[in-house]
Amino acid sequence: MVKHHIYWWNLENLFDIENSPRRSEFLNKHLGKELDGWNATVLNQKITNLTLIISKFNNNQGPDILGVCEVENEFVIELLIASMSAALNKNYAFVISEGDDKRGIDTALIYDKDKYGPEQSTFSLRIIKRNTTRDLFQVHINTENGNKLVCILNHWPSRSGGELESEPFRIMVAENLSYWIERIYEEQGKDANILLMGDFNDNPYNKSITSYLMAINNKALVKSNKVRLKYFYNVMHKFLDAQIGTFVFGNEYNLLDQFMISKSILSEKSELPFKLSTAEIIAYPELTSGSYQKPVKFGRPNSSTFNTKGYSDHLPIKIVLNEKDTSV
Repeated sequence: MVKHHIYWWNLENLFDIENSPRRSEFLNKHLGKELDGWNATVLNQKITNLTLIISKFNNNQGPDILGVCEVENEFVIELLIASMSAALNKNYAFVISEGDDKRGIDTALIYDKDKYGPEQSTFSLRIIKRNTTRDLFQVHINTENGNKLVCILNHWPSRSGGELESEPFRIMVAENLSYWIERIYEEQGKDANILLMGDFNDNPYNKSITSYLMAINNKALVKSNKVRLKYFYNVMHKFLDAQIGTFVFGNEYNLLDQFMISKSILSEKSELPFKLSTAEIIAYPELTSGSYQKPVKFGRPNSSTFNTKGYSDHLPIKIVLNEKDTSV
């Protein structure tokens, strides 16, 4: 049996340096004073801090796969994987979806190049309604046993302006993602292995997740052959009463960061390659503070929350998938 240790982490504004020549004129102007003081020293400190945490993943062996969001471009991801590879003595590679987000923050998938390959297929879906949303980013991971895991990375529209006021935009993305998933099943068959991960900016019980994406907490319904709809199983439901969240707003826990798995991964059929093992929220002592285990954010140099010993305003999450070893 092969274990796949898969993580997701919103890295909280992993920006390129202020006035970077790699940034478009539009973004330099739009971000404006937001990046005041974000120089090479600050960026390197952020990379160092993130690497310290990522190096502890998987009992200090590092992640096999790491999905991230709020990264600006290839340059900062290259800095991160160079730091990770040096710390863990591994050969990490990445794929990134550079979209049209108004703040220039994108999603990327980092993977152990010695464990997966030889080549990862990627697709992006851009959704537009008044303003462009962040891309849905699909990556096909090919295992050494010849099995395919379809990872779809998400960073849904924020709650800026109010949860209810912004909800229609997340519902819009959920509907488009559901349609896209149907096309994956059409192309790859009913047993396609699909893993959704991301910062959904909604909780597992919000209707964008349950009614439109159809990711639920009912294993029997997900596995049922009697329903036409293709449900996903949301592995994060079990944390709703755990007095911990991936994001804390005021004194309120939120499980905005989530993993959801397709029927084939939840299934107990022996002929299917992947099986769900465990899921967890990563809350190392240095990552959290206070009685609410609030994530220790890094912030920005021009803000009152700037903390060079911080990491991110979100906690990472982890899922382990077991894969049937066909090499023996």
